[in-house]
Amino acid sequence: MLRTDQILSTIQMLQAENLDLRTVTMGININDCAAPDINLVCRKLREKIRSKACRLVEVCDRVGRKYGVPVTNKRLAISPASDLLAGHGPQAGLQIAMALDAVTTELGIDLVGGFSALVQKGITSADATLLESLPSVLSQTKRVCASVNVATTRAGINMDAVRWLGELLPQIAQATAAQDGFGAAKLVIFANIPEDNPFMAGAYLGAGEPEVVINVGVSGPGVVSSALRRRIETSDRKLTLLELAEEIKITAFRVTRAGELIGREVATELGVPFGIVDLSLAPTPKVGDSIGEILKVLGIAAIGAPGSTAAVAMLNDAVKKGGAFASQSVGGLSGAFIPVAEDSTLAEAVRQGHLTLEKLEAMTCVCSVGLDMVIIPGDTPPATIAAIIADEMAIGVINSKTTAARLIPAPGKKPGDLVEFGGLFGAAAVCEVRNPGQSSTFIDFGGRIPPPIHSLRN
Repeated sequence: MLRTDQILSTIQMLQAENLDLRTVTMGININDCAAPDINLVCRKLREKIRSKACRLVEVCDRVGRKYGVPVTNKRLAISPASDLLAGHGPQAGLQIAMALDAVTTELGIDLVGGFSALVQKGITSADATLLESLPSVLSQTKRVCASVNVATTRAGINMDAVRWLGELLPQIAQATAAQDGFGAAKLVIFANIPEDNPFMAGAYLGAGEPEVVINVGVSGPGVVSSALRRRIETSDRKLTLLELAEEIKITAFRVTRAGELIGREVATELGVPFGIVDLSLAPTPKVGDSIGEILKVLGIAAIGAPGSTAAVAMLNDAVKKGGAFASQSVGGLSGAFIPVAEDSTLAEAVRQGHLTLEKLEAMTCVCSVGLDMVIIPGDTPPATIAAIIADEMAIGVINSKTTAARLIPAPGKKPGDLVEFGGLFGAAAVCEVRNPGQSSTFIDFGGRIPPPIHSLRN
């Protein structure tokens, strides 16, 4: 049972350290919005979202004020939009996305995820309709986020889907060239996509979830780095990494308890079930709210130097342990994110040449997501982009974990050029992609990389 006095004392201690409830995300199943006429689909979609989410922003703001922890984002995650596209024409994807954009704007909701397709074993005609619409959807809407699951440990990797997405990403970026390819920042390509992830751009409502549910994402890298600094500065002896991992775990426990309290109260007021709390250290461009700063406190002077992967592994594990001890409802991704453009310290490491694409890939083996908000040259060949995606998917499939790729091929940009998106999406230098064009024969084979032997668990 959560004790309010414990939560309030924790909040008071952490108020000055960038603790926030990064997102309250309402999941809504939209399968009952299917209809033979696409205009009717869009009307039913708007009506259902209005009926379920009309009070979401108001309730989040009120509960946040009550506990002194701001709810930074109020978001929606729908069941896969591809489920509504069967039997409809090529423009149906854009029409559905425009309806989502309009209703979320009307309700003051920040983002909506779930313009999604699950294609790990094959691509249906409805999935193809969604994929074909991505360049227009992500360039003509402001709040719609997309995700495509191309791999699972049980199914292997759909390399036909990977190849297609390698071709689509430059098209999406070119369609938003005036914003340096920003449209690609709203698309996440997954292996083992979680069905209850509240974080964007990869949130969607999976099969088996309730009709409507509240999931919350708690962040606070600044809280963790401040706790570590205090522990080191106040100790009268040299601390070990085991002791620092324990400090991270204790801090994660406290943050998770605060997030669950707020999430459950929001759910109760809205009259819907509470789902999960996702404790993911998701940084922002704000100074002091950085995964990179945590790594520096842990003694990695140049992010990307040897030891960086081990430090991320320790951090990720300690966060998961603290969250799991705090709540029976931990879900989503729950760990450490390393989104380059959204983390000022990581972005600076890329600019200085300390953090390369290859080292980032190594770090994704032990973090909670993958190659996240990585800006690459706009002239990177589509087959090379597909190969980068395939590498990241392989890490997830072989290790039975979620991995993802959110790559932005910035039109006209070269390695070292600065790209600024603003807001939570941040800014970063363009990463060098080595050996471009040298993977095209591998990608052209297509087909499916089979699942690993350890997927046979029955």
